[in-house]
Amino acid sequence: MQQNRFGALKRFADRQADAASPALQRNTVRTLENFGRVRLSKHFFMRDFLYSEVSAVHGIPNIPNTPELAIEAGRGLCEHLLEPLREIFGHVTVRSAFRSAAVNRYGNRHGLSCARNARTHAKHIWDHRGADGCIGATACVVIPWFIDSAAYRATGDWRPLAWFIHDRLPYSEMCFFPNNAAFNLTWRNRRPRREIRSYVPPRGILTRPGFANHAGDHSACYPGFPTA
Repeated sequence: MQQNRFGALKRFADRQADAASPALQRNTVRTLENFGRVRLSKHFFMRDFLYSEVSAVHGIPNIPNTPELAIEAGRGLCEHLLEPLREIFGHVTVRSAFRSAAVNRYGNRHGLSCARNARTHAKHIWDHRGADGCIGATACVVIPWFIDSAAYRATGDWRPLAWFIHDRLPYSEMCFFPNNAAFNLTWRNRRPRREIRSYVPPRGILTRPGFANHAGDHSACYPGFPTA
């Protein structure tokens, strides 16, 4: 059913626009509107994840080649990670999320902070499986509750949030960035990697399976966080 529903969207993404066919363009706009209205979880819709500066500036449609897979991956991300974060902390700001293969490829080739497509499948490229066949999705998010907290304003230390999520949610990867403690949060449908890394001091890998700090309770690292 979904394949028929979004067939025009897939054809458009595969062709990356067909100016010779206004009828196809109109049909694609309507189909994209319907795609954006797909509800991924209680508070999140597909449209929340489709904005891309690379797409907007360079005119590359940020449209999935396989809409059904993008929806499945997005639902996993929202239901298992973003909804629990919203329940705990309130509003979750989505900084960036889904990238079409075409958008990501352009960003990688032009030095716009996009990894090679093969490394981004089942991460920012939601509609392609990973090399191991897994389904996955990444969103770069900001938690306003955290960046407004007195502890973060005083120290700029991102690690309390990382450890809190590590102890509570079935994430696959987290990667923290300098502005507003924004971080990539990745969900995978199987074999999550459970790795945390950062471009903010202390840079590098905070934990991964096999590290001495990986197991156990880390609640001493995040005093004052919600207990629910």
